[in-house]
Amino acid sequence: MQWPVIRRKFMAMATFTLSEEVIVKGPEFAEDAMNVPIWIDARALQRSMGPIDRIVVVADRNPIQHVLDFEPLGSWPVLAFRIRMEQGSPVRALVKMKDGRWFVGQTWVNAAGGGCTVPGASRADGSWSRTLNQVQARVFRNVLEGGTRLRLRVMHPMDTGLVNGIPAFHIEQLELRDAHDTAVWRLHLHEPVSENPLITLELGDQPQGPWHLTGRDNNGNRIDERLKA
Repeated sequence: MQWPVIRRKFMAMATFTLSEEVIVKGPEFAEDAMNVPIWIDARALQRSMGPIDRIVVVADRNPIQHVLDFEPLGSWPVLAFRIRMEQGSPVRALVKMKDGRWFVGQTWVNAAGGGCTVPGASRADGSWSRTLNQVQARVFRNVLEGGTRLRLRVMHPMDTGLVNGIPAFHIEQLELRDAHDTAVWRLHLHEPVSENPLITLELGDQPQGPWHLTGRDNNGNRIDERLKA
């Protein structure tokens, strides 16, 4: 029932194609509704249909449906991350091509529920302030598929604003630039992304760094980290 609203809100009622070339995977049942792993892969679509402008991720039945926007720029259109889910829901990747066409991939995730309306562990014990916006990163070669893989963790409580007395407090943007100061990818994050976001991206055949990660949260706190190979 939420799909007409999502389509109007995020695609302005544009025509779209449901595509098996947009792979969205999640667990059959998410026991921890605050950390639900999602994996998106649109490489097949890019090979067959041309360059991708952005990927919009939504969870239909979440109180905050908009999860994130991913602009691959110079990287592969592949992304793994974790989200909060309030209940079982479709999780969709709305892919906009450079020529304006839309393609949609989706999956269904059953969830125990309540992931959006309880405080995270670092908020509950107060430790978030000591680690705020610290970055942990690992860069390694993807032996099976080629290219360079980047796994990031940015320490942040990612408060949804749906817990009594705790306002929304979340990372808004992350951007990675290469040694030539060219943007490799850009992410716009929203409240449903899990606490201390753990994000894996495929940089393709990018040279082995160094890279520069920048970002900010909705309170203006900055993220600025140099990443080495």
